[in-house]
Amino acid sequence: MKKRNYLLLSVASAMLFTSCSKLGALSADNFTVTPNPLETQAGTVPATINGHFPEKYMKKKAVVTVIPELRYSNGTIVKGNTATFQGESVLGNDQTISYKMGGNYTMKTNFAYADDNKAEMFLTFDARIGSKQMKVPEVKVADGVIATSELYKRTLTSAQPAIAQDAYQRITKKKQEANIKFLIQQANLRKSELKNNSVQEFVKMLKQINDDHERLALDNVEVSAYASPDGGFNINDKLANERQKVSEQYVNKELKKIKMDAPVDAKYTAQDWDGFQELVKTSNIQDKDIILRVLSMYKDPQEREQQIKNISSAFRELADGILPQLRRSRLTINYETIGRSDEQILSQLAADPKQLSIEEILYAATLKDNLDEKLMIYNTATAVYPNDKRAYNNIAALGYVKGAEILLDGFNKAQGLPEANANLGLLALKNGDIAKAEQLIASATGANGLAEIMGNLNLAKGNYAQAEQDFGEIYSNSAALAQILNKNYATAATTLKYVKNPDATTAYLKALLSARMGNTKDANEALKEAISKDPSLAKYAENDLELKK
Repeated sequence: MKKRNYLLLSVASAMLFTSCSKLGALSADNFTVTPNPLETQAGTVPATINGHFPEKYMKKKAVVTVIPELRYSNGTIVKGNTATFQGESVLGNDQTISYKMGGNYTMKTNFAYADDNKAEMFLTFDARIGSKQMKVPEVKVADGVIATSELYKRTLTSAQPAIAQDAYQRITKKKQEANIKFLIQQANLRKSELKNNSVQEFVKMLKQINDDHERLALDNVEVSAYASPDGGFNINDKLANERQKVSEQYVNKELKKIKMDAPVDAKYTAQDWDGFQELVKTSNIQDKDIILRVLSMYKDPQEREQQIKNISSAFRELADGILPQLRRSRLTINYETIGRSDEQILSQLAADPKQLSIEEILYAATLKDNLDEKLMIYNTATAVYPNDKRAYNNIAALGYVKGAEILLDGFNKAQGLPEANANLGLLALKNGDIAKAEQLIASATGANGLAEIMGNLNLAKGNYAQAEQDFGEIYSNSAALAQILNKNYATAATTLKYVKNPDATTAYLKALLSARMGNTKDANEALKEAISKDPSLAKYAENDLELKK
């Protein structure tokens, strides 16, 4: 009997020792994960874990480290941020959990995304009581990863690189001016003035326009006559009017000589205070600041003139250096230069491209829709103008669109060109190096097409609202993805409708959009279309929690 009682006491003591010295298992009920299922964001899978240690679980000398793990179906295991908790008798800086009451905690973690949209989240534990290791079974707390944001890697394949533009303008507005100076208080045209270089070039240009109607077209001729501000308004008004008349007569005489019919618009300014102010500003007159102050303070012409005359030393400089320049007529030819037509450019390109400017050759490429024809023209541009970086960039840009990596070296040849820097950033983005992409794109200020590339960068960084703003009215897969992630479903539907060259990714995005909007039938049809265009999407779709219905 004594032996039996001793055995029962030993078993009870062992059970009591075990319950007091070991840590038990935790269940999924002790944890809540947000979001669940998990969701990717800018290449990571963030999660918030709210946990609960039950009453009498955390022994007073226990230390428990919670280790989140994301286990992908491809075999990759990624550990997240850990958190450590301690019992009441442990001297440490970690969160203390009461043995009697238990305790709640919140921990945030982040996993790297491993290009696999099927995964499970587990919590594992490193538990010790004193120096002794305790085994706490792992717990599965979340199932699945929604990886819609990572589809930007697919949309990048159809992103448009930056094309360096030509500066060709078939019609360019130009002007040519001539100045005729008059002596003080006079309005007669002096032979010496009519022989000055600007007047001779003016007459020559009129004749050239008249002789070359194919390349030059006249808008009109302007005659503007002036008198200097000194001498009183009435005298100057009459004087400026006479200068206008004789100048206008001269222009009409020259037009008549070459039998050219052209409109002549004539006007005069009695006192050229504006011209006076501009000349004073650019002069070295000692008292010019005082003169400019007088002009700003006094609006009455007579008062202005008197105040300036009061500055005797300055007025002598004005009389010698400034006022003679204001006694003039300005003759202006407003005309247009007319370049080659589209047909003429293409014809010359075929006959002898060396006769074309670089702007004309680059412009010729824009006249072609076929990528191979464009490529041929850009290659011609590099042959005729090897030092112009734009053609090299554009060859590489076509290589990006065609998926021809052999052509991408053109971006390096054009490095320094804003468009090339933007495109090198796009390549870095496609290769998964967001930091390098950001650095390159930051050096592409002013690049043509930069907004779309910025949109792709912000999409990759998880800035969906900014990405949508960058894309603006661009209809592309990337733009639609940004709108879907920004929950702007109506706009995304419109964007997908107008994608220029819809592909498998376009159809897949339509399936996702329809699924989010509850249109299961449309999602089904779009998904079938996507898989028919790209069978590799079948496995991805099978694991896509957005399409589970």
